[in-house]
Amino acid sequence: MARILTGIQSSGRPHLGNILGAIAPAIELSKDPNNESFFFIADLHSLITIKDGPLREEYVRAIAATWLAFGFDTDRNVFWRQSRVQEHTELAWYLNCFTPFPMLANAHSFKDKSERLADVNAGLFTYPVLQAADILLYDANIVPVGKDQKQHLEMTRDIATALNRQVGQDILVLPDARIDERLMVIPGVDGQKMSKSYNNYIDIFLPEKELRKAVMKIMTDSTPLEEPKNPDTDITFQLYSLIAGEPEVALMRQNYEKGGFGYGHAKQALYEMILEKFSEPRRIFNYYMENTAELEQKLVEGEEKARQIAQETIKKVRKALGYGS
Repeated sequence: MARILTGIQSSGRPHLGNILGAIAPAIELSKDPNNESFFFIADLHSLITIKDGPLREEYVRAIAATWLAFGFDTDRNVFWRQSRVQEHTELAWYLNCFTPFPMLANAHSFKDKSERLADVNAGLFTYPVLQAADILLYDANIVPVGKDQKQHLEMTRDIATALNRQVGQDILVLPDARIDERLMVIPGVDGQKMSKSYNNYIDIFLPEKELRKAVMKIMTDSTPLEEPKNPDTDITFQLYSLIAGEPEVALMRQNYEKGGFGYGHAKQALYEMILEKFSEPRRIFNYYMENTAELEQKLVEGEEKARQIAQETIKKVRKALGYGS
């Protein structure tokens, strides 16, 4: 049985890009009886940028509600908050001591901000090590990642190999990356990768009026309504294609190419498709956001399961490094 691990930072409410690019594919993998899924909320990682405790807690609830809204089975799998299992930080320290400085200095997460070192905290610099601990703590075999995270997974393997070599035994499992090429980049309303940092995302859980307003902000070219349009270069069509079925996408393509179909019509169709496609997830999300005690209970139950596994790994590492028998 393959053990699959996925984490998502609590740095904001999940948006359409998160759902299509990470959450939905991961949940689909979890439904395979040959897989065992470990999904966690990386609320320690989010402290790098989110210092407001109540705000971060609100984001944690939103992320947890999203996973449940899209059908993640918390009875069969493991679902928890990173901060509630202290073994994450303990293993991160051990791994820090096997991680060369140049490796971290070359990490994309650091290099992207290294020109303004005053804005870089130690948490950002050592981010890949905590991420490695998150993965190695649970003997994960497969980690679904985007292309931008592939380097960090390679670093995880290198760090684990260094520790294994030092102690003379393979106590840490080397994980493999799984990259979904089709859903690698989800475009935002401005055409860049959909991201909270770019403020170009679509939150599918917004009330209907706010959701429609967000969809209508999608950038388009100036082609007049009556003229044919190229669907392959249009952001609205790209997003529609990711959530609609083949017959609907084919019809939308015809509408673009024949003319007499404006971008406003396309955006309205996308808005209506979001409401149709995500009707049930929206209902479940709102339920858990209003019934936080039930949400909390599911997380607490998952944290107990995660803690039991994490403690076994830590015992092995402690013994191998001379910190306990």
